[in-house]
Amino acid sequence: MEYFVLNNGLQCPVIGIGTFMLSPAEAENSVREALKMGYALVDTANAYVNERAVGRGMKASGAKREDIFLSTKLWPSEYENEHAVDETLERLGVDYVDLLYIHQPAGNWLAGYRQLEKAYREGKARAIGISNFEGKYIEELEKQWEVVPQFIQVEAHPYFTQKELRKTLDRYDIRLMSWYPLGHGDQSLIHEPVFRKLGEKYGKTPAQIILRWHTQMGFAVIPGSKNVDHIRDNLDILDFVLTAQEMEEIAALDRDMRYYHRTDEQLVQFAAWKPSFEVQ
Repeated sequence: MEYFVLNNGLQCPVIGIGTFMLSPAEAENSVREALKMGYALVDTANAYVNERAVGRGMKASGAKREDIFLSTKLWPSEYENEHAVDETLERLGVDYVDLLYIHQPAGNWLAGYRQLEKAYREGKARAIGISNFEGKYIEELEKQWEVVPQFIQVEAHPYFTQKELRKTLDRYDIRLMSWYPLGHGDQSLIHEPVFRKLGEKYGKTPAQIILRWHTQMGFAVIPGSKNVDHIRDNLDILDFVLTAQEMEEIAALDRDMRYYHRTDEQLVQFAAWKPSFEVQ
């Protein structure tokens, strides 16, 4: 496994297993099998409604807790719940998480960030982060944070490399964790000639080339899957290195084109929605 060193000295694996859109049964199976294969980073969230299953998968894998980098996110409806962090830990079956995010810039997000800072100081979160905070939202948070975050999780892929956001991240050595790393299944991205050419050179699939591009960009990447073969293939990207010229070829694909467009109305809805934590 390869690791990044975060701005607080903590090490984080460059690739992990994501659990977005996985049912509890699927999440438990994927996490268990991924950790057995050698994954060390697991990402979930309150909103995925599978944290208990992720905890079960971790235990069933046989991996030691200290060898797992566990990431989760507080949902906006939890930002003002003073017990939100402890309840999240209870669902996961752990005493601490390695990375704790606030999930959306919705509701009283500053209260949510203060919860992260408190958890960080108390050792309940070894690192903290912000998810989907771009533009005006990270600018506002930048004025008010007491602890600089270690991570931001946002959409990123070769068509959308987050150039503007990275100017802020670079000032504070904040790492980026990519979602939609393969372009939300966009076949036009997967079938770009450069990925086919590089795949033939290195004996990899276009998807594996793209995932390797992420890690060499300095992005942590968390592709999710319920297919064990896909999970295994996604990890098989650490035995080759793209050259500087090849990275430049891929950089030329950037269209500043995102797939997900969040609206202000959605942020209001996010703040009002409360995940069901009963069945996981």
